[in-house]
Amino acid sequence: MFKKVIFALCAMGVSQNTLAEPLDKKYISYLGPIAPLNQFKPYETAQQNEIINNLLPHIEKTDKSLSIFGEKLTWKPLSKLSALTEPGLQAIKLTLSVKRFVEGKLKTQGIEKASLFINSQTLSDNDGTYNLSLTPGDHQVVIIAEKVADWNKVVLDFEGKAEHDKVTLSTDDLHPLSAQQLYDAKVISDLSLSPDAKQMVWTSLAYNNKSKNNAIRASELLDKKTHLVRYRWEDGKASNFIWSPNNKNLVYLIDGKLKQLNRKTLAISTLSDNLTGASGFEYFDDTTLIFSWNKTAKKNESLTKHYKGLEDRWSYARNSNQVHLLDLNSGIVRQVSSPKFSHTLEDFNANTGKVLLSRNPINYAAPPHMLTELVEVSLNDNSEKLIGSYRTFNSAQYAKNGFYISAGPAFMNGAGQNLPKGMLPNNYDGQLYKVSADGKKVTGISKSFNPSIGHFEVLKNDDIVLSVTEKDTRQLYLFDESKRRFKKLKTQLDIVEKFSLSAAKKPSLLYSGTNASNPQKIMQLNLAKNRSKVLLDSQTHFYQDSEIATLEEFNFVNKDKVEITGRVYIPHNLDKTKKHPALVYYYGGTSPVTRGFTGRYPFNFWAANGYVVYVLQPTGATGFGQEFSAKHVNAWGNYTADDIIKGTGEFLKAYPYVDAKKVGNLGASYGGFMTMLLATQTDIFSASISHAGISNITSYWGQGWWGYLYSGEASKGSFPWNNAKLYSQHSPVFSADKVTTPLLLIHGNADTNVPPGESHNMYTALKLLDKDVELVEYKNTNHQVFARDKRFHWWNTIMAYFDKNLKDQPQWWDHLYPNK
Repeated sequence: MFKKVIFALCAMGVSQNTLAEPLDKKYISYLGPIAPLNQFKPYETAQQNEIINNLLPHIEKTDKSLSIFGEKLTWKPLSKLSALTEPGLQAIKLTLSVKRFVEGKLKTQGIEKASLFINSQTLSDNDGTYNLSLTPGDHQVVIIAEKVADWNKVVLDFEGKAEHDKVTLSTDDLHPLSAQQLYDAKVISDLSLSPDAKQMVWTSLAYNNKSKNNAIRASELLDKKTHLVRYRWEDGKASNFIWSPNNKNLVYLIDGKLKQLNRKTLAISTLSDNLTGASGFEYFDDTTLIFSWNKTAKKNESLTKHYKGLEDRWSYARNSNQVHLLDLNSGIVRQVSSPKFSHTLEDFNANTGKVLLSRNPINYAAPPHMLTELVEVSLNDNSEKLIGSYRTFNSAQYAKNGFYISAGPAFMNGAGQNLPKGMLPNNYDGQLYKVSADGKKVTGISKSFNPSIGHFEVLKNDDIVLSVTEKDTRQLYLFDESKRRFKKLKTQLDIVEKFSLSAAKKPSLLYSGTNASNPQKIMQLNLAKNRSKVLLDSQTHFYQDSEIATLEEFNFVNKDKVEITGRVYIPHNLDKTKKHPALVYYYGGTSPVTRGFTGRYPFNFWAANGYVVYVLQPTGATGFGQEFSAKHVNAWGNYTADDIIKGTGEFLKAYPYVDAKKVGNLGASYGGFMTMLLATQTDIFSASISHAGISNITSYWGQGWWGYLYSGEASKGSFPWNNAKLYSQHSPVFSADKVTTPLLLIHGNADTNVPPGESHNMYTALKLLDKDVELVEYKNTNHQVFARDKRFHWWNTIMAYFDKNLKDQPQWWDHLYPNK
């Protein structure tokens, strides 16, 4: 079915009086009578809200029929209801579809007592009139009626606030993606495969209007073959699931207590109830666990704080994290690491009695102004051996006759570097190394391997499964140690989020992830055969009736003859005979903008709001090879700005149905810096948004919690005293007088990464220059917007600003930020 009926509600001249037109009953669904034998209506009881709210989800999710007390009820058009009265309850359902922000009143006549919900949220009425503020998309309205004297007199109508406030009654089978859908849909946030590959544990996360900002978490123990749930932890507090090597037990942490579940009998026992602050549990051997234990520093109640170093600005800097062993037979705990430093557990070898740790003594002698020491502790005599001290280091694991280490290209005097002479490496571009047991001999394994190495797991035969950033995807590779060769695993996903391996000689792989146009899947892969299959597809459960943008690849060659990759999201059923607004998104820092289905910056959602969305990967990102990423060093916008400007121009040529005068751009963090910088260099954009952007490189370097560390790579060897030009002339605030584009600055007022003063710098400059600038600050918010209510408001702010400037529709923005 594909029907939409438009009700044009016109404003009368300048008086703002509007005409309300009845909504066509043919496109309103009716279900009833519901529970006609009930003696009392809900409003006659003390549990009215509970009764109605119990019924609501079932009414919302069914479009055909519903069985109630053994009686099957079928939805039908309200126009076919001829009865004067109906016993019990009755339900009315309709979908209001709007292409733009709409305000108005939904009026119900002839219904004496009812509860009205829009998108599962209850609305209060004023004598049958409900005030609506509708964001672009489809909105489901449900009315549960308790008292109607004459159904023939029931009328629903919508009265728009102004001429443009029009609604469509939709009976489409497909609906545009909504913010609530993208945020609330259940996802698997963690997963673990048993050593024998017979069972798995996964933890799900979802939200709804009732839970608000609190996630609904649950963990399940399932048989992998049948997917039968063997055990379920409902409250979401259980975490850190680990499997005993003998495949008999599953150990987990809950409320600071360590519990053990017998996989066969499902009996639960407590291993320890005094482990608050402990995490990262693993089996060291059959009877011993190894874990990290964090001790929070005492709160400083003194008048002053005497800083002990640059790291002391971090709220957690004075905490102590140590590695311990727990003997399961006696409960005795043994500290492994030295209390002189905080330590991170890298790996362990129970056969040799060795534990591999890393730590960060304060040392600012060279970029990036942090030192990592890799140490090995022998449990036999408590001796500590220094393997090496490194300026770049990510992680380490034991290998046969030594260690595997991931670090930047400059590791061990450039052992992994593959660059033209004179170029400085970008050490965010992860490489893989084999280091001898004494730490002196190092072999760069991934020199000619363009993807950037992330997390990795060493197998029993010394092969490695690696998570890598490959262009704008996150893939899994197998490194065959005997053949010294990387083999790409056929995951069938663009972004692999998490993975877990069984312990067999030929391991199975359990993993989760998404494609750019497909939501999360849970899959398994046979490493030996390199074949995968789907275990769970959230498309079926949460996005079956969703309109999803069409994705097209769009690449171009920049002025240096280097291909810059990108992709374009085209709104569903876009009329290409007309002109449409577009948004250009980028990061520009050391990472590409990956192809996740959703996220903080939901490209598919922007497309659902009518924007053609162009995402590009400008020069400097990892995952494209060392030379590409090295151009990020000491650039601060060089190359990147040129790529974005040229790429936008090429995009406009290739997509003639995009209105070149209605193109917006936005980025966050380094991408926010790029937005400000672009505003000083080009007028190709008609509106710009910078979220948590950097306006003054010097203040970010000196004040952000990690500014000096990041600048140790991005500005390697350059400081305000020896390269003032870089720090000033590349800082957007120094060229604020060149800005001509309307600019929205968004920042969290508790941002510790890029302090909010960075947006205030630019806001002050542009206000004094009488430029078109807005500043929106989110209270009690750090560098990213996580909380559900803030996320929805933040997404609305972005869309409203672009609608105002690119669609000439200021009403949504004015609704959010009225001029009083």
